[in-house]
Amino acid sequence: MTYTPLNATKAAMSYQRDWVSQLRDDITGGKKFAFVNADTPHELFHAMDMPIVTNQWWSAVIAAKQLSEHYLDRATEMGFHAHLPRYSSLPLIAELDGDPSRQPWGGLPAPSILCARQSSDEHQKVFSLWSQATGAPLHLFSAPGVPDPEPRWWDLARDQWEDLYHTDRLDLMVQEMNTLIAKLEDMTGRQFDHDQFAQYMQAINQQEAIFEDVDRMIAQAPRAPLRISEQIPNVMVPQWHRGSDWALQHASAFRDEVATRISDGQAVCENERIRMMWIGAGLWFDTDFYTAFEDSHGAVFVWSMYLPFAADGYIRTIGQDPLRALAARISLMNEQLHQPPWVNEWLVEQARRYRVDVALMLVPRHDRFSGYGSRFARRALEQAGIKVIEIWSDMVDRRDWNREQMQAHVAEALDGIS
Repeated sequence: MTYTPLNATKAAMSYQRDWVSQLRDDITGGKKFAFVNADTPHELFHAMDMPIVTNQWWSAVIAAKQLSEHYLDRATEMGFHAHLPRYSSLPLIAELDGDPSRQPWGGLPAPSILCARQSSDEHQKVFSLWSQATGAPLHLFSAPGVPDPEPRWWDLARDQWEDLYHTDRLDLMVQEMNTLIAKLEDMTGRQFDHDQFAQYMQAINQQEAIFEDVDRMIAQAPRAPLRISEQIPNVMVPQWHRGSDWALQHASAFRDEVATRISDGQAVCENERIRMMWIGAGLWFDTDFYTAFEDSHGAVFVWSMYLPFAADGYIRTIGQDPLRALAARISLMNEQLHQPPWVNEWLVEQARRYRVDVALMLVPRHDRFSGYGSRFARRALEQAGIKVIEIWSDMVDRRDWNREQMQAHVAEALDGIS
């Protein structure tokens, strides 16, 4: 059976490509844009009609275009240390390289503002260097810890987020968001509309609820109806534009197409025998790796973090204070995806829901934030009866990647599964 890509995937990739092209034209014409980290409140920029480019998305695009090897070699030449986290810093190195013609789609112009959350040691330094190089002002968000983290956080996150994330932490986040809003008002000449923002936040909840439907359908389907290499763009491209009319329409079209596939009995692998989950960010320079074990072992990747996190990580009851609800959405987003104890039980819950047999865990040596919690997550999964295979590599650095060797390593582990 030949696998046919989804129409929705082509539509998502085409939309993002056209959006970047239009963004370049808009910026040339004087429109301001922001360059931001993934775990910052994108919603504030959207509400103020300021386009954003996300650091990690741009890093993934650079890697997918097979450009990361050049830029990471350049990082060494520039004197950056060997343990620089690649995923967060690759766009900065491309900027400092000084040759935008080499970058995807001609590179990015200088941003009007930079924004990062200090959820990892290097973020403030990476963005500070970017600010120095471009002259763009930098807004940094704090990332205070929670003294009593709840392992099953997703049970409370939608409605009981005040107790889950703590009043003092949310107070700080709201205060820092109000500071950013004031900066954006000065830059754009627009006033922040709280009533309109509440409606926008509801639209995002609606979008994430659609993705939750897709998540449930795929988890419950007898066989995987689509590859995770298609799950990811159909979720993440709308997430970069979350709450927009296009994002809602695309999420609905994606849901309908997946539902049709399941109803028609379509599957990634006719002889599906082993169900796998991919833990960590995407392997952006070699996404074909996700299909490597379908024919040989009947092994299919059914899960990546992007789709199920759409509901658990984003849906928040708005109530009377949409800014506070946004703080509850953003204040631990990265930690819940990567750090114990937040990530451990969530991964176990997801593995059970998706009937996973094997977890492939990407462990980036140089990305301390994404890598340090791996042993705790591995232990939790193994205690739940899930076989774990570690993939020691990086999301965007292919220099140490040996496809044949890694494929043989995984195949050997899969051989022992009946």
